[in-house]
Amino acid sequence: SAGLLLPSAPRAASEIRPPRNMRPILLQGHERSITQIKYNREGDLVFSCAKDTVVNAWYSLNGERLGTYIGHTGAVWCVDVDWDTKQVLAGSADNSCRIWDCETGKQMALFKTSSAVRTGGFDFSGNIVMFTTDKQMGYSCYVSFFDIRDPAQISNNEPYMKVAVNDSKITSAVWGPLGEFVIAGLETGELLQFSSKSGEVISKAKEHTKQINDIQTSLDLTMFITASKDNTAKLFDSATLDHLKTFRTERPVNSAAISPNAEHVVLGGGQEAMDVTTTSTRIGKFEARFFHLSFEEEFGRVKGHFGPINSLTYHPDGKSYSSGGEDGYVRIHHFDPQYFEFEMEF
Repeated sequence: SAGLLLPSAPRAASEIRPPRNMRPILLQGHERSITQIKYNREGDLVFSCAKDTVVNAWYSLNGERLGTYIGHTGAVWCVDVDWDTKQVLAGSADNSCRIWDCETGKQMALFKTSSAVRTGGFDFSGNIVMFTTDKQMGYSCYVSFFDIRDPAQISNNEPYMKVAVNDSKITSAVWGPLGEFVIAGLETGELLQFSSKSGEVISKAKEHTKQINDIQTSLDLTMFITASKDNTAKLFDSATLDHLKTFRTERPVNSAAISPNAEHVVLGGGQEAMDVTTTSTRIGKFEARFFHLSFEEEFGRVKGHFGPINSLTYHPDGKSYSSGGEDGYVRIHHFDPQYFEFEMEF
């Protein structure tokens, strides 16, 4: 039809020209809004999950789809891949967490829960799986730890440790360095550190006033950044939970990521869904915003999505980043040379 640009078929890697003006690669593999995206450790694959029950794997270089992991029957809230890209984990609103073989898509494990699985991940070794379940339908919020080397834990659906969080709900959680503890962000804006050996709370911090939507660690796991509904993203020390920096915006922040090789962070979010209809529709108003890590100054924006950005992540080499939006698209943006030459003056 006239005036409609249809996406062309993925081209072979050799044909891909360097991006001009940072034209993104558009990944169209989900029917509903994206909930999380993750790169593997090498960064050659990117995994996306959405509210449409599937998890997709893509080549990050050209945006070609590698395959789909099926099995879930509800919205998929979280996805993770272990350090050697052998196994993929996803947690869903169908009250289960599943692990697949990354290469073949065969389901390796199924953990059934009594409420929706909100967030989860593999530890540093890829042997221990952590996931959290929602506080709903009379059930408390729990953090469960499974050792997937023990087939009995999988077949009996019995974690080696289950920690109850009674007063609030965990909305985001990540593993700390060396798999010694888990850092969890709560609906109240509080941060907790759970020991993965004893399950006790090692330390707490409360810097946010509203719900924490996303937590992502730096490449060396020494720092992490939180994205919150209170319109800020904050940088913390992983070991002590000391608050280091604050990045302020005018809208709720849904996701934030730390660059692996530059002193940059990227924030994504948008207005609440109810405000979206009252603003101009034509342009993709929902920008990814780049801030300097040390100076807390914004230095760039990238437009694109037609709805709030729900998940952002940097490529492990720092040369590109991906964003997933409420519009159901994942966009892979390769930075142009200007980005690498940029130095903040001080």
